[in-house]
Amino acid sequence: MSKKLKVGIIGCGGIANGKHMPAIKKIKETEMVAFCDIIKKRAKKAAKEYGTKNAKVYEDYKKLLQDESIDTVHVLTPNDSHAPITVAALDAGKDVMCEKPMAKTAAGAKKMVNAAKKTGNILTIGYQNRYRPDSQYLHKCCRDGELGDIYFAKAHAIRRTAVPTWGVFIDEEAQGGGPLIDIGTHALDLTLWMMDNYNPQYVVGSTFRKLAENEEKSKANSFGPWDTDEFTVEDSAFGFIVMEDGANIILESSWALNTLDTGEAQTTLCGTEGGADMRDGLRINGQRHGKHYKEMPQLGPGGVDFYEGEEEKPADIGAQTFYNAVINGKELVVKPEQALVVTEILEAIYESAEKEEPVYFN
Repeated sequence: MSKKLKVGIIGCGGIANGKHMPAIKKIKETEMVAFCDIIKKRAKKAAKEYGTKNAKVYEDYKKLLQDESIDTVHVLTPNDSHAPITVAALDAGKDVMCEKPMAKTAAGAKKMVNAAKKTGNILTIGYQNRYRPDSQYLHKCCRDGELGDIYFAKAHAIRRTAVPTWGVFIDEEAQGGGPLIDIGTHALDLTLWMMDNYNPQYVVGSTFRKLAENEEKSKANSFGPWDTDEFTVEDSAFGFIVMEDGANIILESSWALNTLDTGEAQTTLCGTEGGADMRDGLRINGQRHGKHYKEMPQLGPGGVDFYEGEEEKPADIGAQTFYNAVINGKELVVKPEQALVVTEILEAIYESAEKEEPVYFN
């Protein structure tokens, strides 16, 4: 390309600084020319660190979207604003990378999918865990049929006591939920992607607030004590998902749970030909020549005792994949229709927990 793509950043908080802006900076075909945040000093700081010399700063995302020179937009705001900002950006002719989860509600996510279809602009969601070496290897195994028909799976997103105490993570109004929508979404996305199964039939869900209101328990939190008055979401949530073909998925998520069995963005898969899990590195199991086997593929880039090699960050690969789709028309890895199903299932788990009954899909 002779002309660099002009990028606008909407939301200049932690996820922008820790993931998206460093990744975009590594892509030579792009330049960040506009930054927006409701806290203007955050936008100014981002513009100074990552922007072009004449990068613009906004407090209102609608004004940023009026700039016709901007080609792509990264939506990095709290969950409740993902849908309206993304739809507006697509309608303004921008290609969009939106941070996970796709939206606070399934209705919002559907509007995003419909806007992408209507405008023809590209939309993807920031599920960067698909780009990890273990995820990529396991996905190839699944696509090659090495596990056979995957009929039972678990999606793991369990923290012992690691409630995020910054931003709006524990605010139900802004986020729509707690660990289920925050980290459970990654585990569910990985699991559905591995199974290539996006047709849920019904779910049964439960949510808990057993530790959220306990000030004494909060003292052990990895990110410092949480404010029990501000903690308005669940501290753990669990779902049982039945797919149309009869396959079952158990989804477990927590920010605070008295357990030693922890792990985030992991999946366990059980198929007719073999199984796999990510509980202690990637492990693949099955039967061969009348005996059980367990394999642990070497996934690191090394191969020499004194050199481990260098490995790209999943977030960097995710950004490269998005811009490869924008620039070269390559296929997206994270498709908005897939992310919509993730959001629909998460919402159904919350609804089931509230109503104390199964929730069926049409």
